[in-house]
Amino acid sequence: MLITIIILAVLLLVMGIIILIGKGDILIAGYNTASKEERAKYDIKKLRLLIGVFLIVLAPSLFIIADEPSMEGTLAFACIVAVLCFVVVILCSTWAKKKSK
Repeated sequence: MLITIIILAVLLLVMGIIILIGKGDILIAGYNTASKEERAKYDIKKLRLLIGVFLIVLAPSLFIIADEPSMEGTLAFACIVAVLCFVVVILCSTWAKKKSK
């Protein structure tokens, strides 16, 4: 199980770095399938920052499950993911949107 968690954590870190350097817009769910008009509503630099940091912060939190392979560790990880997702969704729909003129 530890090997699986390490592989997932490294994968999340690599994806986060790829997004942060601007080469992974296709990895941002919803953005890559949006129309040009819909994409124009978002500041891609802010969106990259949010999603990249989200993935990089999520990676080490996987080790909570490895450290505590019980129900408490799984619950702690689920709470972290839920809070992070909530914050990222709110910031994507507010901070990362371009201001209407």
